Amino acid sequence: MADTTAGEGVVLVALHDRDDAEELAEQLLAQGYEPCGVHRDMLAGEDDAEDADWVIEVRTGPHGGPAVLDQPHLAALAEDYDGFAHSG
Repeated sequence: MADTTAGEGVVLVALHDRDDAEELAEQLLAQGYEPCGVHRDMLAGEDDAEDADWVIEVRTGPHGGPAVLDQPHLAALAEDYDGFAHSG
């Protein structure tokens, strides 16, 4: 199981579907966010590996600052895929 503790300024975007996560990661990269690596992760409260979400870890926004400054935008994009975003 990977570490789900986001560092300062990092936003984790969690989606249920791998294809959706990879698609959104590509969109975020095109918008200037980085890095946008996709990995499978069990978030707090999940007790079954099959319930693990696909997580996009975003550290830097297109403005060069921490991604947490864009959390409302990232959360809105995640909601388009029935997911959510949170920061550490």
